[in-house]
Amino acid sequence: MCGIVGYTGHKDAGKVIISGLKRLEYRGYDSAGIAVKNEGSIYLQKKKGRIDQLDETEVPKYDAGIGHTRWATHGKPSDENAHPFLDCDENIALVHNGIIDNFNSIKDELLDKGHEFTSETDSEVIVHLIEENYHGDILEAFKKTIEFIEGSYAVALIHKDSNELIVARNESPLVIGVGSGENFVASDVPALLDHTKDVKYLLDGDIARVTRNEIEIWDEKDELVERETKRIDWDVEDAEKSGYEHYMLKEIFEQPKAIHESILGRLTSFDDVDLLKYDIDSVQFIACGTSSHAGYVGRYIFENLAEIPCTVEVSSEYRYTSPSDSTPFTILFSQSGETLDTIAAAREARKRGCNTLAVTNVMDSSITREVDEVVYTQAGPEIGVAATKTFTTQVIILYLLAIELGLKKGVLSRDKAEEYKDELRRLPRKVERILDDMDKIKDITERLSESRDIFFVGRNINYPVALEGALKLKEIAYIHAAGYPAGELKHGPFALLTEDTPVIALAVKDHTFQKMLGNIGEIAARNSPVIVVGDEDREIKKLADDFYFIPETTPIFSPLLVNVVLQLIAYYTAYRLDRDIDKPRNLAKSVTVE
Repeated sequence: MCGIVGYTGHKDAGKVIISGLKRLEYRGYDSAGIAVKNEGSIYLQKKKGRIDQLDETEVPKYDAGIGHTRWATHGKPSDENAHPFLDCDENIALVHNGIIDNFNSIKDELLDKGHEFTSETDSEVIVHLIEENYHGDILEAFKKTIEFIEGSYAVALIHKDSNELIVARNESPLVIGVGSGENFVASDVPALLDHTKDVKYLLDGDIARVTRNEIEIWDEKDELVERETKRIDWDVEDAEKSGYEHYMLKEIFEQPKAIHESILGRLTSFDDVDLLKYDIDSVQFIACGTSSHAGYVGRYIFENLAEIPCTVEVSSEYRYTSPSDSTPFTILFSQSGETLDTIAAAREARKRGCNTLAVTNVMDSSITREVDEVVYTQAGPEIGVAATKTFTTQVIILYLLAIELGLKKGVLSRDKAEEYKDELRRLPRKVERILDDMDKIKDITERLSESRDIFFVGRNINYPVALEGALKLKEIAYIHAAGYPAGELKHGPFALLTEDTPVIALAVKDHTFQKMLGNIGEIAARNSPVIVVGDEDREIKKLADDFYFIPETTPIFSPLLVNVVLQLIAYYTAYRLDRDIDKPRNLAKSVTVE
């Protein structure tokens, strides 16, 4: 999820690159660095921390360079692990966004050949492998290196003897900005807008050579190709959306960062709340709308990881239920912290003697004054009415709480907890892979945009995700949609199935998978179009009319990945129908009336 910027042209490369990095800081700010050519050598500056840590005044004025802002995967945030990286002879500088799956074997071979590494990262192997393959032609050395690399990458490099940039992408975004007497590369368009609105999007497998006056691109077959130059036409308001047409889409794409922010510092020590001081023998979740669906997911998470019985209450109904002698630990959700129904429920829960915890995104919001404990999601501002980051970050907090509680209760082993934490670290990258597939997901929505009624079905932990997917489609596309447990269709809703009623089925390979396949078969037998979102499987390919397979993950984490797909499905269905996506009719972002 790192950010890359490169420049070659007539301007001061250092200023162009650092300015561009600041626009990409949302992609990660564990560390930052810059490398520019400087009279036959390479000047390198890189530091742990945010981009402001870089000293622009120290960067020599030159006309070619690369920069990087990092979100750490392999190797902790540090000066040493910051990009760019140099080869042993300091002739080549390289930046990388992605994960190199086979870096260990490559590194072992390079160490045997005498290469010296300065970091713990997977990225550094690339520059040393290029050095090993270099025999006077940097482009050929780069192409040969790419053949050995397995994994995801956006890569950019400079050589001390040339003003050109050599770049490549595979499953990580990279765009070329087209200028006059200058050209640019970046992970995302916002880094380029101060200089050009003409861009070329690289495809997976592309390698490019970029000079100030020329752009050459080779595809995965090593054939020279042309990539269309597209004009970005955004006004001031659009720029505030970081180039996205709608806030909702921007916020969908911010979810990798939001996940990272929500887990940052909490995987080694989750000290937001001391759960040990509460005698927790049961939990109730209280929320409205999307947040209530997060609560339903939380029920499965807590019962699985912490072995604690849970219930879920809708905020607007909770106050009108009959009090009982039980006093479950109560977790309330409100993105804004101003949702009146949820604030009222918090007061009622405390009145009933329950210890309360609020999960919210806004510091010092009203709900924080009505509860015993607060955990902040760190999602950043969410402007779109249809909540996206809200669900994702609330569920992330529930994973963290459940892992902590499971450890404290002794029902979750330390080794298993570390496995779960490792997968949490990987989730931003997996979400990013889904976002890179948005065109494939967009194609699914053509059938949906022509439908009046759509069903969403799921089982176990993905049943609430079916509810959330249906809600998103209703909110912004204005299509009637309903979510059901997959086994419940035959208890009534089957009467509504026709060849004009698509069913979106969520099928992940957990203990309910075989039953889910049976449910999909039952739906297909009624001639309803079936769209499957879930884990890759041959039977699904036979049964489904269309499908999208999420990156592989432990089933308990699948809701986050499945839900991102459903968000994109809702967004692009609404887009096809020309809906006012950021301002859906009759709805508001923060519901402060009862």
